[in-house]
Amino acid sequence: MSLTTDRPDFPPLLDGRAVAGDPVEAAVRAAQGGADPGLVLFDPAAADMAVAMILAPEVPLSRAAVMLPLAALAFQNAMGSIGPSELPVHLQWDGAIRINGARCGRARVLVPETARDAVPDWMVMGVELRVVPEGDGGDNPDETALHAEGCGDLGPLDLTEMWARHALAWIHRWEEGGTGELHRDWSALAHGLGAPTEIGGGPGTFLGLDEELKMLKTTGAGTQMIPLTAMLEIR
Repeated sequence: MSLTTDRPDFPPLLDGRAVAGDPVEAAVRAAQGGADPGLVLFDPAAADMAVAMILAPEVPLSRAAVMLPLAALAFQNAMGSIGPSELPVHLQWDGAIRINGARCGRARVLVPETARDAVPDWMVMGVELRVVPEGDGGDNPDETALHAEGCGDLGPLDLTEMWARHALAWIHRWEEGGTGELHRDWSALAHGLGAPTEIGGGPGTFLGLDEELKMLKTTGAGTQMIPLTAMLEIR
């Protein structure tokens, strides 16, 4: 059964706007121009999923940076609600989204230049996901697309709507209860736990997250704690 409609149905607190082109770049321009938080931008004609949500943080950047794992976790929840229950979705600390072990997309968070202990003027979080395979889909075994993983009945707008709903729900849970639930649920989906990694700069081993969702990484010099702010994109 196809779930796709011509336009996603967003909850009352969110305002959807269709754009032609990259929703993330459109969201950054809108945020810089003073757009209200809760605006969700998407391209209804795109073959792949790309969605962005404008936020107005009320906490310092060091805390608001949890929107990166939150955005990725919301995508996994969206897939769990409308996709095959047996399809494994795992998350990398840098925002990459993996399906069946292969990279399929990424979560992103963009902010203006802001000190870690200052509140940013705006924030854009979004998700990009490859839906339709390129070529025969076998050129790079570490990359995949949603339709190559048995999800041919799901389209970008299905996921856009469900992602926005789950993202909004997670934001409310985080605001009310802090990072505990987010830490628990994200950690259960972590990709590469206990494995070598170069995320965060230089080789090391990914040990997990601290209570603020910093990456714990062992290197020859000891254990590093890498803040999520290192993964944000500055505009």
